[in-house]
Amino acid sequence: MEAAALTFFVACVTAAGFGIAIAAFGCGIGQGLGLKAAVEGIARNPESSGKVTVTMLIGLAMIESLCIYALVISLILIYATPMATTVTNLLAH
Repeated sequence: MEAAALTFFVACVTAAGFGIAIAAFGCGIGQGLGLKAAVEGIARNPESSGKVTVTMLIGLAMIESLCIYALVISLILIYATPMATTVTNLLAH
């Protein structure tokens, strides 16, 4: 039972690590592309700077929220495992 609990915990930690890494990578790429497009739009039409900036900030916030959701799921995987008490007792020794 203890070996299965520890194996499950290791799998959850590994999945959480890969999940947050992939989410951060994807969000970074998305934010970079969004910022690039906004800067190019402002460079072509400087008068639209205000509207483009507001729209860009809203878009960046939406993209960043996806990474925060991945962080929440990762924390749930790590701390809300069904065998959390068994794993805690194993790690305490």
